[in-house]
Amino acid sequence: MQLLIWILVFRALSLSHGAPTTQKALLVTGHEDRLQDDLIKVSSGRPLHGKFLHISDLHPDPFYRYHSSSRQEDACHRGEGPAGILGAETTDCDSPISLINATFEWIDYNLKDKIDFVIWTGDSARHDNDEQIPRTFEQVTSLNRMLVNKFVEVFGKEENSNDTDPTNDFIIPIIPTWGNNDILPHNILAKGPNTWTKTYLDIWRKMIPEEQRHGFERGGWFYVEVIPNKLAVLSLNTLYFFDSNAAVDGCADPSEPGHQHLEWLRIQLQFIRQRGMKAILMGHVPPARTESKMSWDESCWQRYTLWLYQFRDVVVGSVYGHMNIDHFMLQDSHALDLLSLFDTNEPTERTSLSNELSTQSAASYLTELRSEWSHLPNPPKVSSKKEKKNKKGSGRSKEEKFFEKIGGPWGERYSLSLVSPSVIPNYFPSLRVIEYNITNAESHPPTSTILEATGDGQDGSMLELCEAADQEERSENLGLAALCNQAIDKSSGHKVKKPKFKIPRGPSKSSPPGPAYSPQSLSWLGYTQYFANLTEINDDFTNDTELKAMDQGVVGSGWKEGKHHGKHPKKKSNPSSKKFEFEIEYDTRGDKVFGLEDLTVKSYITLAGRIGQYKPEKGDRISTQTLSEKPSAPKPERHDLLQFGKKHKKKKKSDRIHRKHEKRKAINRVWFTFVGRAFVGSRDDNDLHDEFGQPVGFSQDS
Repeated sequence: MQLLIWILVFRALSLSHGAPTTQKALLVTGHEDRLQDDLIKVSSGRPLHGKFLHISDLHPDPFYRYHSSSRQEDACHRGEGPAGILGAETTDCDSPISLINATFEWIDYNLKDKIDFVIWTGDSARHDNDEQIPRTFEQVTSLNRMLVNKFVEVFGKEENSNDTDPTNDFIIPIIPTWGNNDILPHNILAKGPNTWTKTYLDIWRKMIPEEQRHGFERGGWFYVEVIPNKLAVLSLNTLYFFDSNAAVDGCADPSEPGHQHLEWLRIQLQFIRQRGMKAILMGHVPPARTESKMSWDESCWQRYTLWLYQFRDVVVGSVYGHMNIDHFMLQDSHALDLLSLFDTNEPTERTSLSNELSTQSAASYLTELRSEWSHLPNPPKVSSKKEKKNKKGSGRSKEEKFFEKIGGPWGERYSLSLVSPSVIPNYFPSLRVIEYNITNAESHPPTSTILEATGDGQDGSMLELCEAADQEERSENLGLAALCNQAIDKSSGHKVKKPKFKIPRGPSKSSPPGPAYSPQSLSWLGYTQYFANLTEINDDFTNDTELKAMDQGVVGSGWKEGKHHGKHPKKKSNPSSKKFEFEIEYDTRGDKVFGLEDLTVKSYITLAGRIGQYKPEKGDRISTQTLSEKPSAPKPERHDLLQFGKKHKKKKKSDRIHRKHEKRKAINRVWFTFVGRAFVGSRDDNDLHDEFGQPVGFSQDS
């Protein structure tokens, strides 16, 4: 019944209402000749490789000092301690300039000629974490300019044509976005135009197309066609969605920049659909939302999730940074509360995920994600003869029931956001390279018809939504009835409450599933996660078992002093390190634990469901004995722990049968791998086991 309700709602949402008249299309009329010439140049001079780089949260710190203290009061700026020459891994210290230089040098030698574009998701200045050295406007902007110059060093053209196309200043497009630490004070960005939007327009001028610079100055958002007339990357200013930005108030009120930003996004996605193109969304702060925590204002999350559902034929995927931990999140269209989209004062009981996660808050957040995923339906096993026989009858098959729960055979009830870990060594420095399908993805010249506004691109209203469902259907559905009772005045029966935004039209009934759902051209195939093991590279400590067992050095305030806290590094006459390099942490295309065939939403629904299993299938269980020989104290309050008991001598058969379940001491291998990768492999297995698993030191049935 619930599925039927949402089918009716979203079918009605796709009805026509009216085309926008004030927003320019992606393709500017009169520039066809210039674009035609550029396309020839792009096609011949920049062949596609089917890969792009996602880099995030570099946080360069010019005050970082080698072998300084990682204590909170020192912040790797003074004192004596374990801060390495290339960074203080597992601490809350920022990145030394040496790490920034080494990272771009590695990209130059290893990725430069193998990728098609770069997505750079912000936080390009140091944190304001030292009272003795407060941040200034000049410092924040100069650090961002420094990183732009690093991109120029690696990807800039030797002879810059200096025209209006950003791809002609670089050998490949570089698309930046705002981080919450790229402004002062951090988190706070008022409605534009303002000093910050004007300043970053100047800093990123080489990366922002000329025709969009006026819009960027107003709101800090823009797009780049990374494959002309095929694929656009839309750079979102998530600071206007960020729940910790006290200068704005969500996305419900039309006067708010968050509302205006989502209107811009709606119109751009609509024109992209009309042109037969696809889109990637990128931003800094991800739309994290669990039962008790959130990073975006609820009104922004609601509308964004609705947009993704309605434009599920257009959006290829979305990528974010900010949180520093490697993970993903699913936006559930069934969690939409359409009434709240019209109410500027809709309350929420969730607390704000205000800044980058501490170790403790990350653990709580990941555990809540798992709890939510535990309710996902399990995909059916291969149909048996009995199942096929039952299918011939009146009942539905297990596969049909599964598809019903996830929104059809492609999982279109959900949308996906990928969150990459960071360069700043809160754990280990990281980079991500995403591979995508370039079959038939070469750019092609525009046609004259793609500029015309068609009925398929127009938007719908609440009146049409309610008229699409007759009275009987509404009476059976309390949610739809409540929605329509607010939209239609009871006294007249037809007077409609004017909505404060237009509801985007959904995909045409004849449209195939989009590339985020069904493998096709531009679909994401997999990604390679790289990391730099600074413990080995800095070479400051003996690689002994004592070091491996050290904790993360978290003090009462939440500041991480790191796994080397309290240790004294080796004395070196000349500051040096081993050769810096990023190595592969894991590759989804060959990863047997996650088992992702591709990066489609359905693949991640299946993965999330496996992570959420507290009693996993046999193939997803591992023995806790492989993690530690030393038993830890039992923690029976954890909801993910299995029952356990002492090992007994052989007893009679009935007693062994009675205790069989009690002896199954497995943990979820997929969950354990997920949390290990969340912290970029920087945390010891025993530490992770104590934090996220069941007690160790007991036997497991084979």
